[in-house]
Amino acid sequence: MKLIMRYLKPFAGIVVLCIVLLFGQAMSDLSLPTLMSEIVTNGIQNGGVEEPAPKAISENGMTFITTFMTEDNKQQFLNAYQLIDKDSEDASKYRKDYELLNQESIYVRKSLSKEELEPIETSYGKAALAFVTMIQKQMEQQDGQTNEATTSDNAKENFAGMTTDKLYELLPMIQAMPKEAVGTFIQTASDSDSFLHAQMGVLFTKMFYEELGMNLNHIQRTYIIVTGLKMLAITFAGVVAAIAVGFLASRMSARVAQRMRRDVFSKVESFSSAEYDKFSTASLITRTTNDIQQVQMLIGMGVRMMCYAPIMGIGGIIFAVNKSVSLSWIIAVAVIILLGLIAIIFSIALPKFKSLQKLIDRLNLVSRENLGGMMVIRAFGNEGYEENRFEKANSELSKTNRFVQRTMAFMMPAMMLIMNCVTLVIVWSGSHAIADSTLQIGDMLAFMQYAMQIIMAFLMIAMMFIMVPRASVSAVRIREVLDTKLEINDKKNTVSLVEDAKKNGTNVKGRVVFRDVSFRYNNAESDVLENINFTAKPGETTAFIGSTGSGKSTLINLVPRFYDVTKGSIEIDGVDIRDLKQEELRDLIGYVPQKGVLFTGDIESNIRYGKDHAEISEIEKAIEVAQAKDFVDSTEEGLKTSIAQGGTNVSGGQKQRLSIARALVKKPPIYIFDDSFSALDFKTDSALRAALKKFTSDATVLIVAQRVSTIMTAEQIIVLDEGKVVGIGTHKELLANCKEYQEIAESQLSKEELA
Repeated sequence: MKLIMRYLKPFAGIVVLCIVLLFGQAMSDLSLPTLMSEIVTNGIQNGGVEEPAPKAISENGMTFITTFMTEDNKQQFLNAYQLIDKDSEDASKYRKDYELLNQESIYVRKSLSKEELEPIETSYGKAALAFVTMIQKQMEQQDGQTNEATTSDNAKENFAGMTTDKLYELLPMIQAMPKEAVGTFIQTASDSDSFLHAQMGVLFTKMFYEELGMNLNHIQRTYIIVTGLKMLAITFAGVVAAIAVGFLASRMSARVAQRMRRDVFSKVESFSSAEYDKFSTASLITRTTNDIQQVQMLIGMGVRMMCYAPIMGIGGIIFAVNKSVSLSWIIAVAVIILLGLIAIIFSIALPKFKSLQKLIDRLNLVSRENLGGMMVIRAFGNEGYEENRFEKANSELSKTNRFVQRTMAFMMPAMMLIMNCVTLVIVWSGSHAIADSTLQIGDMLAFMQYAMQIIMAFLMIAMMFIMVPRASVSAVRIREVLDTKLEINDKKNTVSLVEDAKKNGTNVKGRVVFRDVSFRYNNAESDVLENINFTAKPGETTAFIGSTGSGKSTLINLVPRFYDVTKGSIEIDGVDIRDLKQEELRDLIGYVPQKGVLFTGDIESNIRYGKDHAEISEIEKAIEVAQAKDFVDSTEEGLKTSIAQGGTNVSGGQKQRLSIARALVKKPPIYIFDDSFSALDFKTDSALRAALKKFTSDATVLIVAQRVSTIMTAEQIIVLDEGKVVGIGTHKELLANCKEYQEIAESQLSKEELA
């Protein structure tokens, strides 16, 4: 994960902005259930009345309600209101809202803070409940029944159709009652749940508002519309935040993946052959594509889920507990079951996640081998064998993927089962609480939504547990490539042959000297090349010949530093090639590999690969020397003839000639031909060597060949056998004194040619 954090570091500001937006989105989502609860409770049940204590009350109403208050509460309640005389100047401000003010004076509540209003509402609610308790006791005595508790539902049932006129008719009787009896009801009300205080307060406030001439339908409608508009605004803000986070996270993950792919590709391009030996081509392709895609998905979804889920989970728990402490045990049990389920599923699926990438590597490897070796497979009739190989790799990947998907597919229905069970338990427990007047219907509905949000938060966390292991494995694989130490590096203080030659007013000559060179592959038991010493001079051709596995191509690959020598040194114009920059060294070499490689494009673009700004005349000259002119001219489009990927639409000989032309157009001081004439017929080979001799008259030419006829005219032929030089000289000299060369020549040439 350090790799991911390293690439995320430049985007720290965007990550912080995403977290802020996610916090806003979470607060939006968490606020909606509360507002929905308020619509149900205050808007529908309470008729739009938000506060238990009325904003205004008639003089009779004040007298009535304060009758059921203690002296201290009564005085505190009276101090919170201001008597507005119907004939005073202040009355004009309130006549529009309170029609009763046209007939009599009323009390209007002063502007109070939330802290100051709370004791007023409590006193008012207790007084209302005291009256209800008194009436209920009287009704029970008349009916001969007893009821253990007063609830909001039976109070509303008993007071259905009650008006302030009927209340005031009871006032003389209440005032005539002994203070001790009234005090008993006040004490009973004080001992009751605060929930009932608020409910009874709202019930009486609605009656007092109706007395004042207020339009209760308008109050209810206004409250529901205003709260609904709040919900719409909050929802819109949440949607904007979600869209912004999605955009930023996607953009950030794409940029991180882009940089990661660029760095991996650049690193792979700097690999020497030694590093390529450690990683297979299929593995490098998978790491550059599929592995980076896994990391991209983790960042894109992780920024949203990993930050959003904890906020939603913790916030949901806080809001849910705030709605009902008594139902909180349901969420606790659900979370415990959920965590247990997640732990079981991941203990089963996690090992399989770790093996998926290796299986993808294996499938890519088999696929590449099948496609790359299609002609060989058909030639030997091994289609069935290769089909079985692919089927095995494909089957293993499919089985693993299927097992993982089936295991993870079980999670969603299990989550839904838990969510539905939680809903059922909340409804069952909440209905009892509502019946006992300890919970509002709106609060129960909000609690259900918070419970779902909490479970969904844990589900998102579970989804991250799915992605993190795969992305973590992918990040490790990517880091292996990026942290690979290159065996071939440029020195801090390098020498420039080109600049030194320019200072002296000359050009780089290209004199190549091998001084006691030995080479061994990594982890090999013995040297592949031992004590190689020779000098390749400008204007001369130095050829290498030997049996298969004698080390010819390995020796050639040491010159452009595809590998570094294990012992000794290789010099160009007296400078050790390890003292040169790799870019400058390879710029001095025109290299034609053993296997001709062409790129997608056309003939011209493939030849320009050797020299970007080559003139058309230079390209045509290179083609002519490479004996490819007839082939190019025979095509309808000439230089613009398209070349398929890998040059599959041209023959082996044509591919080799175009590869040679690509090296020739560069006009370097050193040419390396690694068995580059093997696909040419003898006539073309002879013509090519003759033209090549003139074209490279000032350059050092190194040729690896299997044919004696190809190198007979070389000024210097080096014979290799099991990594050692067993002969150096011209064709005639070697025939006279080199047994290994004699054997090769006799196997290829007639007696007349040898003579």
